[in-house]
Amino acid sequence: MNNLIALLLKGLVAVLPIGLTVSLIFWLLATGEALAKPLLLFVISESVYFPGLGLLTSLLTLVLIGLLVNMYGVRYLVKISQNVFERIPLVKSIYGAIKDMMMVFNLAEKKEMKSVVSIEWNGAQVIGFVTGEQTGKKLFKDQDLVGVYVPLSYQIGGITLYISRDRLTQLDIGVEEAMRLALTAGVQSRPKERP
Repeated sequence: MNNLIALLLKGLVAVLPIGLTVSLIFWLLATGEALAKPLLLFVISESVYFPGLGLLTSLLTLVLIGLLVNMYGVRYLVKISQNVFERIPLVKSIYGAIKDMMMVFNLAEKKEMKSVVSIEWNGAQVIGFVTGEQTGKKLFKDQDLVGVYVPLSYQIGGITLYISRDRLTQLDIGVEEAMRLALTAGVQSRPKERP
């Protein structure tokens, strides 16, 4: 019986990550198609429409929005709408959580996360990311404190510590790999080789 359960768990470990990833990607694609299809049918006839056109339109719309956000006027309007969302009592909690989650997972665009560091914490070493050098200077003027974000494993969240720069140890690891290590509590399917 124990062997059967062990085999079942091995099969689950093999199938679950692939299944969930494929399901999430399919859901995102299907949602993009479903949202854009009714809007497209207002503009074009149903004879011209083909499956996938809604998804293609959704992706092109997101690219266009990304380009527009770089313009000063549009950036100002986005900032105003963010301020409105951050003032409404229940909405600000939901909006803030989603915004923070997008910032955590937007690893490719992390200009603020300059380096991966190790911090000694109660005799243990903890992985952190230098995020707030300017904020540290602003909040703690007389001290050389640096903002370090420490993500919590197996959940979306973490804490920001302001630590003296001399207590930080630089790690020779990329931000994406370090974030994966921290979020999964150091569990990796296979270690990546450094170039």
